[in-house]
Amino acid sequence: MKDLEMRQVYTKIILELAEKDPNVLALEADLASSMGTSKLKEQLGKRYINVGIMEAEEMGAAAGLAVTGFVPFIHTFAPFATRRSFDQVFLSLGYAQNHAVIVGTDPGVTAEMNGGTHMPFEDIALMRVIPKNNIYEVSDPYQFKAVLEYAHTAQGLFYIRTIRKQAKPLYSGNEDFSKGYHKLKYGTEGTIFASGIMVEEALQAAEGLEKQGISVQVIDLFRIKPMNEDIVIEAAKLGPIVTAENHNVIGGLGSSVAEIVAENHPVKMKRIGVKEQFGQVGKMEYLKEVYGLKAVDISKAMVELLN
Repeated sequence: MKDLEMRQVYTKIILELAEKDPNVLALEADLASSMGTSKLKEQLGKRYINVGIMEAEEMGAAAGLAVTGFVPFIHTFAPFATRRSFDQVFLSLGYAQNHAVIVGTDPGVTAEMNGGTHMPFEDIALMRVIPKNNIYEVSDPYQFKAVLEYAHTAQGLFYIRTIRKQAKPLYSGNEDFSKGYHKLKYGTEGTIFASGIMVEEALQAAEGLEKQGISVQVIDLFRIKPMNEDIVIEAAKLGPIVTAENHNVIGGLGSSVAEIVAENHPVKMKRIGVKEQFGQVGKMEYLKEVYGLKAVDISKAMVELLN
């Protein structure tokens, strides 16, 4: 599992679920080659549906299939799974209380050379306002596997955000992900909450701070909705909070944490994320620097809060 790209994890787990459950099916929007789901077509037959470049139709079809008892796993680019087809997701899946799993790939700067039109910094914000929607941003293959398996057995609407390519393994596969967070590093002076590709940056930031004599904990807050309020309040009681996300600072991980903190235990905090900018063409590491999404940006924010 640790050597698989995230798209390979997706294909592997969907096949395993489909072997056990004849109601599992996969919907694709002309991205079989990009996502590597051609294998699903070969194995699932009629339970693999490629709607073409019609994401709104993809959501509508998934809703109809869910009504008849199927469990649809829906994949497309993150901006097309949310921004482009929002009305269908909101009404046909959310409002209708259908059980469906939407997987939006290559969010934020991970869209790289696809540029601004394919680079969503707003997808979590959009999905958060859908009542009872479940939102996850996975950071490694083992976590992705666990979330997909849970989404299959649970009821309701799920939105899972992930990169397609290789993700550095952060876990062993033996972790309990049921609480919606995982503490990767312990500390005594403050907390860094991160999700997705920003978890690794957060760990690097914490290591750098430790060399400066500053002890902070790093928590992978991969379930963004419903967020685990207890761990956020616990962190607020410990000290300052920095959030780090590959998303607009409005409406995503940082906003979610800030809302809980403001209502329960106000504490100093800073949000690392995209501020009043659209996407653009570029390699991921370059874009991280452009948008201030590096470990140095996280550590600087924490130092400012502690001073």
